[in-house]
Amino acid sequence: MAMMIAGRSFGAPQARLLALPAIAIAGCAIWMMLPGPSDAEGNAAAEPSPTIYAQNVSLVEDGAAPAASSLANPDQMATPAAVTAPLSIAPESKSPIEGLRISSQSWRRGGLGSKALVTFTLRNANDYPVKDVEIACAFTRRDGSHLTDRRRVIPDTVNTRSRKHYSGVLVGFVNVNANKAKCALVTASRT
Repeated sequence: MAMMIAGRSFGAPQARLLALPAIAIAGCAIWMMLPGPSDAEGNAAAEPSPTIYAQNVSLVEDGAAPAASSLANPDQMATPAAVTAPLSIAPESKSPIEGLRISSQSWRRGGLGSKALVTFTLRNANDYPVKDVEIACAFTRRDGSHLTDRRRVIPDTVNTRSRKHYSGVLVGFVNVNANKAKCALVTASRT
């Protein structure tokens, strides 16, 4: 029944063959005009400035001059009567990632050569334990050209002023042509 409806709506078989590419091209054109994914959900609010300046401004007006004329002529305006010192918010302690570093790293293939297994040592020089460390590994060819990036969160705690060795951590699938890997720290959080 559906074939009969399609056959009768376009008439000749040549018209049906011409309609299919036209529909595909129109669909692709509409798809290309659609907006991309919105990043409004994932972005956090902008971080506030650590220093807030407060200022008490009061206009000194001449008793004979009306208020409108003192505002209209900036030369007659007096300097602010009192300017308070900047209010400082307690400075935030340094980021947990600043006291954390990777002291040694290597990688090998696993899973029939398609998985990257990274071995590394994390050193925590902070005065507090650090957890949920995220690493990003960049894989390159022999000639140094970039192939792919992989990220991984290590859901473990590295104690205060200590080091922890991780052996064979699965970072993800890797390109067959990858020869070198360089891992770096991305984020971490305090415990």
